[in-house]
Amino acid sequence: MRTPVPGPGAFVAWAPEARTAAVRGADGTTLEVLRALGSGPRGLVEEEAEERLARHGENTFPGRRPDSWPRRFARSPRDPFTVVLLVLGLVSAAVAAWGTACVIAVLVLVSCVLRTTGEHRADRSAAALRDLLATTATVRRRATATAPPLTRELPVDQLVPGDVVLLAPGDVVPADLRLLRTTALTVHEATLTGESAPVEKSVAADGPGDGGSPALPLGHPHLCFQGSSVVSGSGSGVVVATGADTVLSGALPRAGGRPRPPSPFDRSVNGIAWTLIRFTLLTAPLVLIASALLRGRGLETLPFAVAVAVGLTPEMLPVVVTAALARGAALLARGGEVIVRRLPALHDLGAVDVLCVDKTGTLTEDRPVLALCEGPDGRADPEVLRWAAVNALWTLHLSELPVPDALDEAILDAAEESGPDGGRFEEFEGIDALPCGPGRRLSTAVVRPPGDPRFALATRHTLVVKGAPEDVLDRCARAAGTELDAAGRERLARRAGELAAEGLRVLAVARATCPARSRPYTPADERDLDFVGFVALSDAPAPTAAEALAVLARHGVDVKVLTGDHPGTAARVCRELGLAPGEVVTGERTDALDDAELARLAARTTVFARCAPEHKARVVRALRAAGHTTGFLGDGVNDLAATVAADVGICPRDGVDVVRETADVVLASKDLTALDRAIVAGRRSTGNIAAYLRIALSSNVGNVIAMLVAGLLLPFLPMLPAQVLVQNLCFDAAQLALAFDRPGPGAHLRPALLRPRALLRFVTGFGLLNAVADLATFGVLALALRSMGEAEGQSAFHAGWFTENLLTQALVMLLLRSGRHAAEGRVPGPIRLATAALAVVGLLLPLSPLGPPLSMTPLPPLYYGLLALVLVVYGLLLAAARARQPSPSGV
Repeated sequence: MRTPVPGPGAFVAWAPEARTAAVRGADGTTLEVLRALGSGPRGLVEEEAEERLARHGENTFPGRRPDSWPRRFARSPRDPFTVVLLVLGLVSAAVAAWGTACVIAVLVLVSCVLRTTGEHRADRSAAALRDLLATTATVRRRATATAPPLTRELPVDQLVPGDVVLLAPGDVVPADLRLLRTTALTVHEATLTGESAPVEKSVAADGPGDGGSPALPLGHPHLCFQGSSVVSGSGSGVVVATGADTVLSGALPRAGGRPRPPSPFDRSVNGIAWTLIRFTLLTAPLVLIASALLRGRGLETLPFAVAVAVGLTPEMLPVVVTAALARGAALLARGGEVIVRRLPALHDLGAVDVLCVDKTGTLTEDRPVLALCEGPDGRADPEVLRWAAVNALWTLHLSELPVPDALDEAILDAAEESGPDGGRFEEFEGIDALPCGPGRRLSTAVVRPPGDPRFALATRHTLVVKGAPEDVLDRCARAAGTELDAAGRERLARRAGELAAEGLRVLAVARATCPARSRPYTPADERDLDFVGFVALSDAPAPTAAEALAVLARHGVDVKVLTGDHPGTAARVCRELGLAPGEVVTGERTDALDDAELARLAARTTVFARCAPEHKARVVRALRAAGHTTGFLGDGVNDLAATVAADVGICPRDGVDVVRETADVVLASKDLTALDRAIVAGRRSTGNIAAYLRIALSSNVGNVIAMLVAGLLLPFLPMLPAQVLVQNLCFDAAQLALAFDRPGPGAHLRPALLRPRALLRFVTGFGLLNAVADLATFGVLALALRSMGEAEGQSAFHAGWFTENLLTQALVMLLLRSGRHAAEGRVPGPIRLATAALAVVGLLLPLSPLGPPLSMTPLPPLYYGLLALVLVVYGLLLAAARARQPSPSGV
C-alpha cells in the first residue's frame, strides 16, 4: 500500500530551533547519531538519565503558565467600563460624596472577583484535562553499565535525549525519535501535517541522506515526531529532542509575531464605553452650567452633577457581564463538555457566523470505511470484497503483525457486516503471507480453499494479492476470464484514477491459482494474476457531524472546511454530510490572490483543500476582514496559526498541547454538537447582557433628560444626591437578576453581537419615552402637591419622583428584558422577585422610618391614583413601541 507523499499542506512553518534539532537527529548514520547522543540500543544507565534530566529539564510542553489568582485579579479592572467607574469614584471621593464612592468601589470589587474566579476556574479545568491526557512511555534502561537492559513504563516528562523508546500500536510518540528498528511501522501525523493517511516509517540506510529535507523535517521517514501516533506495526527509537527542542514545540508562536487582533467582545464593549463616556463628559458640565446660568447655583450642585453622571453610567455592567458569562461557562463545564478559558470568548462564540473546521477527526472519525467494491466491468461485485478480506485476514495472522492497518481493518469489518457472501472469507486456510514493506506497496496471502485436510497435498493454493492499483495491474494477465492487453490495463488504471479523484483510497485485488508446495513463496510468484476488481475506502464521517452541520446552518453559522487533504477527499466527505462543497479551492490558488480578492473568494467558498498552516490563517483573516465573526476548530500544529487568527480559537481536549494552550475554548471531544450547544449558550449570555444594556441605558437616559429639564424648571434640585444614590443602588441590585434571564425561543437562531449603533438607536427612542413618563409625573406631582408648603412640597416631590422611578424601572425590566415578545413568555423567578422587590421599595421607602433621613415624606392618596394612570399609559406605549421595534440581533 502506498506511502502518502506530503502535499502542499503537509508542512508547518517551523521555528529555526526545532528545524535544527530535527535535522540533528536526521543527519548521519544510526551509529553516528547514537554516538553523538552517548547512547546505544540497550538504553541509558539510570544514573546518566537522571543527570541528563537535570541538565535538559523535563520533557514538557513549554506553554504559557496560567496566571495566579492575585495577578489575574490585579489585571481585571482594565476594561473601559470599570475604568469609567473608577474615575467617577475618584471624583465622588474628591467632592466628599463618600456614599457614591463606596458603592462604586463595591461594584468594581464584585465584578473583578467574579471575573477572576471564573477564568481561574477555567484554567484549573483545562489543567485537569491535561492531567487526563498524561501518558507514559515504554523505555529501555539499565540499572548499571554492566546490567542487562530492562523495559519499563516511565512518565513522559522524565524522558531525556538518548533514551530508547519502544513503540506499539496506539502509542503516542512521546518525543522526537530517530528510529532504530521497525516492523511494518505506520504513524499518523495528522496533528502535524493535516494528512489523514498514515505514513510508513523505516530505519535509515547507512548514509547521511535519505531524501529528507533540512527545511522540511517531516520529510524524513526514519524520524518520528512528538504528537504523532502509531497506527500499526512496532519499532524502537532513540530520543533526539525533548521539551522545547521538539518540532512540536518549535511551532509555538514566538515573541514579536503577529499580535492577536481585538475580539468582537472587546470591540463592542469599547464602542459602547466610549459612547457613554462622551455622554457623561457632556452631561455633568451641562448640569453645572445650566444651574449656574438659570438658577444662580454654584459648586453646591457639583455632588448632584456627579450623581447624574453616575446615574447615566450602567454601573452594574461589569458585574452583569461577568455574571452572565460565568453562569453560561459554568453550565457548559458542568457536563464536562466545554471549558471556556476566557470568559469574553463565550460572547464571541455567540457572535460567530462563520465556523472554520479541519476535516480530519472533526467531520470524520479519522478511520477509513468501505465505500464500494466493483469488478472489472465497473459493476458492484461482493466477490471483490470477499477476496480482499481473505488477503487482509491472513496477511495479519501469518505476518505476525500486532494489529491490521486501518485499511485492512475497514475491509474486515465490511466483510463481516456484508452477510453470508462476505463472511465466507474465514473458510480459507492460510498457508503463507508476503506483507507490505518499505518500497513494497502490495501484500499477498497464500491460502488453501475449504476442503478435506486429508487431501492437502493434492490441493492447489491460491495467491490473493491486494495493493496499489498500478503495482497490482502490472502483475495481472487476465480480467473477467479474458486476456488483459495494454488497452484493458489502461482502462482499469484510468478507472482507479477516477475513483482516487473522488477522494477515495483505491486498492486493486487479484488472485492466481498454483499447485500446492511446501517451499516458501516469494514476490517472484506474484505474476500471471487474474484481476478481481477494486475496493475503495473513504474517511468515516463522524456519527453526529451531519446532524450538527444541519443545526449550525439553522442557527445561522456558515461552516467552511480548511484541510490539508486532497480536494476530492474533502469534497466527498462534505457531500456525504449534506454540506454542498461547491468549487474546491486549493492553497496554491489562494497564493495567487491578494487579501481583498481572497476575502471575496472565501465568502462564497465552502472547502479549501491542500492548505498549509498559513493558508488556513489567511482564509480566517480574510473572513474577519470581510466583517464576519469567525471561529476555528482545530487540533494539530498545522492549525495553530488559524487558531490564533480567529475571533474564537477552539480545540478538543485531545489536541496537541500547543494548540490547546492557545485556544479560547476547549471541547471534551471533537463533537460539533457540543460546539453548537456552546454557541447557543454564548448567544443566550449575550442576549442577557444586551437586555441589561437596553433596560439600564433607556432608564438612565430618560432619567437624566428629566433631571436636566426639572433642574431648569424647578427652584430646587429635583432629586438630592443621596436619593439618586439610593435609587441607583436599588435598580442596580434588581438588574443583577437579568444575568439569570431566559431569552426568547428565537434568540439563539442568529448570531448575537453587541452593536453600539443599534443600541444607541434603541436607547434614544425608549429613553425619550421614559423621559416623557417622568415629565408626566411632574405634572401629576404638581397637581397632587399644590396644597402643601414649600419645604413639605419639596420632600413630597422627591418622594413622588423616587417612587415613580423605581416603578417605571420595574415595568421596563418586565417589558424590555429580552427578545421582541419577551413579555409574552413566562418570566423567570429571579426577575419576578427583583421587580417585585423594586416596586415594594419604591412604594414603602418614603413611608418607612428611612424616609425622613432621605428628605422624603408620605404622599397624598391622590398621587397614587394619578400615578397608576401614568404607569398604565406608559406601559401600553412601551409595549406598543417594543412590538414595532425590530428584534435586535444581540444589540
